[in-house]
Amino acid sequence: MIYKPENLPPNSGVYLFKRGESVLYVGKARNLASRVGSYFAAGGSATPKSRALTEQSDSLEWISTPHESDALILENELIKKYQPRFNIRLKDDKSYPFLALDMRQTYPVPFITRSARVKGVRYFGPFGHVKSLRRTLDELLVAVPLRSCSTAKFKDHQRRGRPCLLFDIKKCSGPCIGAIDTSGYELLVQAFTDFFNGKTDFLISRIEEEMTSASNEERFEIAARARDSLRALKVASEEQHVVLDRSSDLDLLVIVSESSRAVVVCIHVRQGRMVGRSSSLYEVDSETSHDEILSQYCAASYTDPDRIPARMVCDATNDTRILLSEVMGQRAGRAVRVDAPRGDQQRELLRAADFDGRGVMARDALRRASDHNVRSQALVELGEELGLSQPPYRIECFDMSHLHGTNYVGSMVVAVDGLPEKKSYRHFNVKSVWGNDDVGAMSEVIHRRLLRLASNDPSFPRPDLIIVDGGLPQLNAALEAARKADVTTIPIVALAKREELIYVAQRSEPVRLGRGSEALYLVQRVRDEAHRFAVSFHRSKRGTSMTASALEGVPGLGEKRQRRLMKEFGSMKAIRSATRDELRGLPWLPSKTADSLYDHLHGTTESKFVKEAEITDV
Repeated sequence: MIYKPENLPPNSGVYLFKRGESVLYVGKARNLASRVGSYFAAGGSATPKSRALTEQSDSLEWISTPHESDALILENELIKKYQPRFNIRLKDDKSYPFLALDMRQTYPVPFITRSARVKGVRYFGPFGHVKSLRRTLDELLVAVPLRSCSTAKFKDHQRRGRPCLLFDIKKCSGPCIGAIDTSGYELLVQAFTDFFNGKTDFLISRIEEEMTSASNEERFEIAARARDSLRALKVASEEQHVVLDRSSDLDLLVIVSESSRAVVVCIHVRQGRMVGRSSSLYEVDSETSHDEILSQYCAASYTDPDRIPARMVCDATNDTRILLSEVMGQRAGRAVRVDAPRGDQQRELLRAADFDGRGVMARDALRRASDHNVRSQALVELGEELGLSQPPYRIECFDMSHLHGTNYVGSMVVAVDGLPEKKSYRHFNVKSVWGNDDVGAMSEVIHRRLLRLASNDPSFPRPDLIIVDGGLPQLNAALEAARKADVTTIPIVALAKREELIYVAQRSEPVRLGRGSEALYLVQRVRDEAHRFAVSFHRSKRGTSMTASALEGVPGLGEKRQRRLMKEFGSMKAIRSATRDELRGLPWLPSKTADSLYDHLHGTTESKFVKEAEITDV
């Protein structure tokens, strides 16, 4: 265990918590003395992460830096070097395709690559889908016929003085046989780079002029070639949709987080066109802020000055935007603005990025769930961490939902062999609890579920593990309910959402599963599914009760007719908007009941009673 150091400087820098020679955590600070001191807060106010660091570390090192921006860069370099387990970690190493233009050649050649950057090669992207990029390049070579062959093949045809097939089909300008000189080829290179920088209008208008001129001069073969080039260019440019005004050159960054995962989605916009989109999936803990994730992403991703745009847009705090602007400006050697999102177009683009990020997490969840080895590993890890005699093959998870103590409901979701078994999901209407009492509601639901087990109900088979959403109070309530039902051999644990701690009976300390472990991911997924199932049922029940209360007291309008009204109109708003004649026109609703309903919804009956009362008083 490490104790608070006394000689920390009050300036910016980087600090390293270590155990022996192993680095556990690397952090940056504007004020080292203040930031590191927070890890040793008195009175139990330190976070679980801070307590774990101070308990597991035996030494602390720090490096002072001239500016906070230098600390951010140094922090990123040290994280890449040591891969500390307490830092957020890039979960996958997927690389996105770039379009590269090898400017080292006399006649530059375009190609698609995922490899590291090479000096002298220009890169465009990254692009989200390699198939789309290949199609774009294929169409563009018709309009801008750069050579796309290897250096060996180019020299071979140059030696033989005979071009390849690409020259015959007009997808190469033939520099190998001298069909185009270097100055003409440079114009093609410029047009090619303009296209991927979003400047397509000039190129299209130039080809249109060439086609018109050739047609007027009756050079129909050249006009047809220009027509084909124009068609191909328009097909290729469809891959790059205009999303902002033409002068916009920026990267938009959005963070999507869920449980122990976070996705950073970056949309690259050049000349108003979306020219690429990339995403990075991280493993994080509950205490990691979006600003911290964003800082780590920018420090790790924007290492090439040529790739740093003049402007970046992200939903971060003002201090973080100022810091990123300074760091990115130092790397790029020019001014870089980091702004908050403004205007409907930018917000719409960020919503699309948010949707894309959730898709990334969903695909990762599907990949992990479909891998039997991963699921087996998760169940074995969970069984070992909780001290179970065997891996929990059938897991049941319970959660509660209510609105200010009304429409209290409980949910039970089931995972069998690590996969959801939706046919076994159950809802519970809480009957004995009034007001805001999650503990009492949990006790009732667990008791009713275990009574089904005691009565050998085949639709409620025996679980290997019960998880309740909450902390120690919910756990104690569930254990008491199990004693009342005389079912005490089933392991019951509670999962606290904020700190992701698992409370186990007869253990003085909660279990903290390893961040990024398959066991933690499994229990989080089951818990989140229980929450979703409870909330969806609560909303349905609340909507039904609100409808019933709104239609209550109408003579001749019973429960069946209320349900039919909702089915015909779809919502209470539509029923209120219906005219008296529309209600009378329903063949299954008596005219007298239709009049009563209309008066009830529009206050006509109440007004009549008020007038009668006023007359009587007089």
